[in-house]
Amino acid sequence: MDYGKLETVMRRTALMAGAKIMEIYEADDFDVRAKSDDSPVTAADEAADALISAELAAAFPDVLIVTEEQADSHAESARNFLIVDPLDGTKEFIKRRGEFTVNIAWVEDGQPVRGVVYAPAKGRLFYTRADGSSVEETGDLVLDTVGTVAPIGVSAPDNGALMVVASKSHRDQATDDYIAKYAVKDMTSAGSSLKFCLIATGEADLYPRLGRTMEWDTAAGHAVVTGAGGQVVRFDDHTPLDYGKPGYENPFFIVHAPGVELKAG
Repeated sequence: MDYGKLETVMRRTALMAGAKIMEIYEADDFDVRAKSDDSPVTAADEAADALISAELAAAFPDVLIVTEEQADSHAESARNFLIVDPLDGTKEFIKRRGEFTVNIAWVEDGQPVRGVVYAPAKGRLFYTRADGSSVEETGDLVLDTVGTVAPIGVSAPDNGALMVVASKSHRDQATDDYIAKYAVKDMTSAGSSLKFCLIATGEADLYPRLGRTMEWDTAAGHAVVTGAGGQVVRFDDHTPLDYGKPGYENPFFIVHAPGVELKAG
């Protein structure tokens, strides 16, 4: 893979998809329907998916693209592949809470090594550079001109006082019970893959996820966390979370700064 080209294409494509999503988000109304698994989908999910798929296929014609909105892709597999969630946080989108993201990642030998997470309503853009390091770009986020880019890095936590981030839409008792095993300084919540980005920037130290997720939900955020020096591990045995699993379904997992002393589940 040409990582320089990948960085450019992923960044540009995410910005384009974000603009399309915001057109629909800012309309007076938009249709919401249920998919076969009863999860919601909107015109924004579908428009962003069509745009991203076309851009990635044009740039990387011989690469498998796995995307949430195209069920046929979920039956395919490859050693290296692109994986997309065109609108992560559809519930946040529907509730007009702004905490939704565009996610595109490149998986290589079971690990997401490059990725972009764009929160268009928040104006926050995180991605891995060609060298694998993670950055946040600020400013006007112009399509063909890279603005001010700042390296990001995970915290060096004090295990006596951790900042913990949890899901806004999927918080449950099991998660609370696990968090209670730690000395917690404060809690914050965020929607979609922004939780990964809070770990990557050092704004939080620990994010446990005890609930069902798919690889397209996590791959881009995982890549950004890794490029910022963080780790994403399975909840059960604390081994690295890998990708390309059957059906692209994840086990429970934990995202953390390396200095956090993980507790057993």
